[in-house]
Amino acid sequence: MTDRKPKSPTKAAVAASEPKLLSGGNPQIAKGHGDAPVQAYIAAMPGWKSEIGRRIDALVVNSVPGVQKAVKWNSPLYGMEGDGWFLGIHCFTNYVKVAFFRGTSLQPIPPDDSKSKETRYLNIREGDTLDEAQLSDWVKQASRLPGERM
Repeated sequence: MTDRKPKSPTKAAVAASEPKLLSGGNPQIAKGHGDAPVQAYIAAMPGWKSEIGRRIDALVVNSVPGVQKAVKWNSPLYGMEGDGWFLGIHCFTNYVKVAFFRGTSLQPIPPDDSKSKETRYLNIREGDTLDEAQLSDWVKQASRLPGERM
């Protein structure tokens, strides 16, 4: 019997196991349903964006009992079973975009426009103060609306 230490992974092996960052720093995460792919996406969000992702995820989970999660199109989605998706997250170079798919039905309407008729965004930049009470209110409202089928 020998006293060999297990080999540490090489830098190349570690880099190969980490998710690739796409344009704007958006993590490339395999499509999947449930919490695990969403947590993998959040962990791979670069820099300050990962903490924003954790805060948004916790806020959604605490605001909407029974929320369903998935990653599709390299974006975490949140919805209600059998009712589609009401919210998505996406990383860009300078901000994290929170998409409310029926955002024009929320009160007050989230601040950032979309090319999609009903979608509205909340774009969160580094150093922004996140109004968690307002975000929670929007999340609760959005969860009660018909979701998007994607």
